Amino acid sequence: MVPIKSSEITPEHIYLSRRKFLQAAGLFAANAVLLAACGRQPTPLATSPATSVVAAPSRDEADELSNALTPLATVLGYANYYEFTLNPTAVARLSQGFSTSPWQVAVGGLVNKPKTFDIDDLRTFEQEERIYRMRCVEAWAMVIPWFGFPLSRLLKEVEPLSTAKYVRFETLYDPDQMPGQKDRSFPWPYVEGLRMDEAMHDLTLLATGLYGSDLQPQNGAPVRLVVPWKYGFKSIKSIVKIDLVEEMPQSLWMATNPREYGFWANVNPEVPHPRWSQATERLIGENRRRETLFLNGYADEVAGLYPDLDLRDWYY
Repeated sequence: MVPIKSSEITPEHIYLSRRKFLQAAGLFAANAVLLAACGRQPTPLATSPATSVVAAPSRDEADELSNALTPLATVLGYANYYEFTLNPTAVARLSQGFSTSPWQVAVGGLVNKPKTFDIDDLRTFEQEERIYRMRCVEAWAMVIPWFGFPLSRLLKEVEPLSTAKYVRFETLYDPDQMPGQKDRSFPWPYVEGLRMDEAMHDLTLLATGLYGSDLQPQNGAPVRLVVPWKYGFKSIKSIVKIDLVEEMPQSLWMATNPREYGFWANVNPEVPHPRWSQATERLIGENRRRETLFLNGYADEVAGLYPDLDLRDWYY
């Protein structure tokens, strides 16, 4: 089987027809194995009524570099999501019961046609499967089959003005549901940003699901950003607001620790984090380390976005 290039598209009806549906108990059983291995007692996953649980892909499915997909249980059981906790193995438990319906995303700012989209509106965009590598700034990685659509399609709906230079994203702020937001050491809500050409690039995805199922709360339900050539903290979760702006937005991490976290956050093995090297990474579930790829292996697609940017600035 020849691996499908990450930027290629699998229409939803083809995707669903080639996967067998499982009962929700099957997903829980897989997650239970992971949590038990971490020394925790499993608790049932919170799923939305619309969630369809599908079979994990066969072992011969991989990204275009022949990296095997990260097991579904691992993707569900390990996530950085500080709105819930600083412990990545506890996010799934603490996010149970997180309400993702009703949900709205307001898109405005420097646009001709500001609009608020319900989550059902977002699901009317043609959904595509994209197998992307995800590289965390902490030097771990996953390979995930996301489901969603290019952000550019949403932005075209609101007709950006020529003065719009950046896109600012904002996560839900709800400390009652997201206990980590009670930590006053972070300037909540979570904010991130992209330059307009980055936002309009075909690889930039608004994800509504993974592994053929709706996103679970621990993975950023019901809608999140996925920017595969950047470190994972740029891929903001649980989005409620998108504004097109003229000035570069200040992200949460830029505000929290500007010495260590800059706006670009492009994966670059030659530029170390101030406290650790970025030259190698570990796929979650593997013990060995491997070399980090420049722009996370997507240089052919996106390097042209940065012809005049000094390499040292691609991270800081």
